[in-house]
Amino acid sequence: MKVREALLASARGLWLLLYGMIASTVMLTFTVLSVVYIVVGIGFLTTPTVVGRLRAYANQRRAWAKAWSGVEIAAPYGPPPVVRGGVAGRVELTVALLKDKSTWRDVQWLLQDLTAGAVLALLPAASMLYAVWGCVLALGVWRPIVHSGGNEWFAFIHITGQTSANWAAALGLCLGVVGLFVNHRLLRAHFLAAKPLLRPTTEQELAQRVDRLASSRHDAVDSSAAELRRIERDLHDGAQARLVAMGMSLGTIEALVEKDPDRARQLLAAARADSAATLAELRDLVRGIHPPVLAERGLGDALRALALRMPLPVEADVRLPGRAEQPVEAAAYFAASELLTNAAKHAGARRVWLDVEHVRGVLRVTVTDDGCGGAAVRPGGGLAGVERRLGAFDGVLAVSSPAGGPTVVTIEVPCALRHPAGTGR
Repeated sequence: MKVREALLASARGLWLLLYGMIASTVMLTFTVLSVVYIVVGIGFLTTPTVVGRLRAYANQRRAWAKAWSGVEIAAPYGPPPVVRGGVAGRVELTVALLKDKSTWRDVQWLLQDLTAGAVLALLPAASMLYAVWGCVLALGVWRPIVHSGGNEWFAFIHITGQTSANWAAALGLCLGVVGLFVNHRLLRAHFLAAKPLLRPTTEQELAQRVDRLASSRHDAVDSSAAELRRIERDLHDGAQARLVAMGMSLGTIEALVEKDPDRARQLLAAARADSAATLAELRDLVRGIHPPVLAERGLGDALRALALRMPLPVEADVRLPGRAEQPVEAAAYFAASELLTNAAKHAGARRVWLDVEHVRGVLRVTVTDDGCGGAAVRPGGGLAGVERRLGAFDGVLAVSSPAGGPTVVTIEVPCALRHPAGTGR
């Protein structure tokens, strides 16, 4: 496993070196030339396109950082400015892009990628290349090099004969062994060195957070209004209609109680059944607003009860040492309910696993199913709705659902837990 990781890190480092040197040089050249040509007017036409390509290139490096080394680097770019069409619009867009700090930080990153970044990308590749080249020299390749008058150096070893070639092979093997343990760390160091320039600044993070909270607030208001409309519709079409029908039945019973007692008793039994159905409907409606078990016993027991009511087997593992605030519990409960319902209805799953825990100030709920996979956050879809509702609490949703499954959906909501009274904590 270590050999595979080391070789993969070496190959990726070599790719970052070769591709990065070429691509970064081209991007830096075109960016500088485009900005310089602004003085003659051409730059107003080319700069938006060049900066767009530069941002796509930087986003590609961010994606590689996450996929290859697990280094998360958020993109600092905000929504594109709204400008007029035509030449005047290109001028406005160019000015807006040049005022954006992200543009100049990306240019700084290109310079960093061509210097320190290139060295850090070379190191994991060099360890394996040296191991191979040292062995090749020791197998006799040193002879034609030295006999033809070549002056071959292997690191700090001057190759003059078989003995020095053997020392080169030993040094190369040592470097290869060291690479087994450090190559993936060196590759990660390459991305960590780029992170300070590729991530948002503190001001940009605050601006993005404000925009996200404003959007979450808007979604929360819309969601609350939609929920109120649903409750009104359910009451009007369900419980209210049943109560009106019961009132009419009771009026008929009152008229028949002396004339036709048998018929009155039948209608009374029917009214009693209607009242029981109305009560059950009201209980379901109340449970949909805020389940009693959630209010009385907390999120853990509410999710266990929810798992028992699902039409397919759900293995629930809940580890919560306390209770969160009621709004957070409600959001997590209904999010988990949506995820379990999706697994039962759309995934074709035979079994579902529900894991709930609180780690380092974050409430994490994970729903895993063995279904067909292919789930994704799509505009207007159920998962997108869950993501919007969690956004009101600064929560996030992550989906891993390759074709053929399994599907793993994780929600995380930052919150604190209140420990039950009497625990001594």
